[in-house]
Amino acid sequence: MKYFHLIWAELMRRKTRTALTLMSIIAAFLLFGLLDGVRESFEQAGQSANGAKRLQTGSRLSFIQTLPQALHGRIGQVDGVKQVTYANWFGGAYQDPHNQIFSFAVADNYLDLYPEMSVSKAQRAAFAQTRTGILVGEGLMKRFGWKVGQKIPLQSTIFPNRDGSKNWSFDIVGTLAVTDKKSGGWYDQMLLMHWKYFDESTPYNRGTVGWYVSEVADVNRADRVAKAIDALSANSDHETKTQTEQAATASWMKQMADIGLIVGSIMGAVFFTLVLLTGNTMAQAVRERTSELAVLKTMGFPDRSVLLLVLAESVLLMLIGGVIGVAIAGALGPIVATISGGAINVPPIGLGSWTLGLGLMLGIGVLVGLLPAIRAMRLNIVDALAGR
Repeated sequence: MKYFHLIWAELMRRKTRTALTLMSIIAAFLLFGLLDGVRESFEQAGQSANGAKRLQTGSRLSFIQTLPQALHGRIGQVDGVKQVTYANWFGGAYQDPHNQIFSFAVADNYLDLYPEMSVSKAQRAAFAQTRTGILVGEGLMKRFGWKVGQKIPLQSTIFPNRDGSKNWSFDIVGTLAVTDKKSGGWYDQMLLMHWKYFDESTPYNRGTVGWYVSEVADVNRADRVAKAIDALSANSDHETKTQTEQAATASWMKQMADIGLIVGSIMGAVFFTLVLLTGNTMAQAVRERTSELAVLKTMGFPDRSVLLLVLAESVLLMLIGGVIGVAIAGALGPIVATISGGAINVPPIGLGSWTLGLGLMLGIGVLVGLLPAIRAMRLNIVDALAGR
């Protein structure tokens, strides 16, 4: 640290160039903070303590293939299954097909397996008594300005109604309050309707469900229970695949889009550009002060110290820009969610993202500063002072 003032002075030698380079680094790590938060939130789906107790059973072929409802009773009798429920994807949109909603038709006991969502007794009773009733997440209510008691139209992107159109009408009878803040972004935007009403109203999927969810009595026996459930449908036309909720969620999302691959590809391109840009800046900065580095050596600075001074300058530049970029990404999350009315949920920057970000800052800092630092270390004093 005794040479910090020297490193800082070299960094600020060309203020305009340093400022422009910092802006590039800030932009790169701002993007990193936003995208990595999204990736991490997808990876954490289903990782809660309650999620560990749940197994999800779907078709072995694809998540869009349905299963017979008759499996409900048979799965419930499997040793180790405490209770079982089922659900079906609805594919709802409000007013505009772009306003997609996480909407599911669920069995009557669905909420019993999801303590992450809380509904008051009065509203749950209203849901049970209202055939067209729906329960809506608080964030979704706020997003569209809905109120309990309101009748709303929804358009299914998949399932037609009894009249042949894809226009459905529902009555909001209650709200879903999130009790698990870590997974709040998912449950907060959810809409639940009666599976029975859905099943009787659409000409498709009669007597079939999308997937089953089983709560196991002992988490340590989950693998054995999963194999027993799949054995029920072995060699049939509806073979199943039972896995933990975390694995099922990850598989389901990968069938739609590999979030990790998309984020990795974008960030790879961004950081590759950043390495070229910052590397060029560092090389130019060292080339401009060749004579000054020769003076340092003349004063007695060993080659190793010159090498470390240039590397420290490069790492410091990257750390300043990177920390500011990730911090801005963390501050932008709640603002974006507020402005969009909950339509866009940018998760907070977690410890994992910060650790990965700091690692990237240090790594890129060393990488872009290494060649200029080696060049500075190998400077010949006579040639450098002579301008050769």
